[in-house]
Amino acid sequence: MTGKLYVIGVGPGDPELLTLKALRILKEAKCICVPKGREEGSSLALSIVKKALSLGNKEIMEAHFPMKKTKNSNELPKGDKELDNKWAETVKNILSRLNKGIDVAFITIGDPAIYSTFFYLYDRLLELKPELNIEIIPGVSSINASAAKAKISLGLADEKIAILPANYIENLKATLEKFDTVVLMKVNKVFEGIMHTLTEMNLLNNAIYISRAGMEDGKVFKNINSVKEEDLNYFSMIIVKK
Repeated sequence: MTGKLYVIGVGPGDPELLTLKALRILKEAKCICVPKGREEGSSLALSIVKKALSLGNKEIMEAHFPMKKTKNSNELPKGDKELDNKWAETVKNILSRLNKGIDVAFITIGDPAIYSTFFYLYDRLLELKPELNIEIIPGVSSINASAAKAKISLGLADEKIAILPANYIENLKATLEKFDTVVLMKVNKVFEGIMHTLTEMNLLNNAIYISRAGMEDGKVFKNINSVKEEDLNYFSMIIVKK
């Protein structure tokens, strides 16, 4: 009998934001697949789970995903098949457990449906095993956590919301003109350009910077001009609400 694959959103950092369903399945699963950005690095997703339950009797299967900007395997930089090989390796490792009847829990920070590494694997898994039983368990996203930390509403009534990965933005001004609330994710590398656009559009007072929402050292800057270089990090977000 083939095992079941669970894809579990473990939230933005606080283990108390794990859902009851996520916690139950993590306790039951024999194998946990852990995505990592670097082979020698640690996994934030796993550190969250470790604070919520004991992992002594579980197999921890690491999946290395190099941190590269790409939408799918068809858009890899020319001549660079590193990501493609890593994804194929992870798919092989997951299927090897499932084919033995072992349930696997693939954990991901935040929510699996929002910029999650898992969906790079989804089609590959089903292509090799169309009958595979996959259940996706939603989690609290960094977007929700950031809005809660800043104590603001993302949208009311007919207000329009846009959610964008900041490093992909080509024309931020057009988006800011069309939407009532704009959520810019992972802004650390393009912070200066975003500040320039907000200044140009007279929206600095409408912008809030949130760093590491859901984590113990999370911060909220309602005066975005007070953000310093040391406050910028990968887990950062700007919410602009007009």
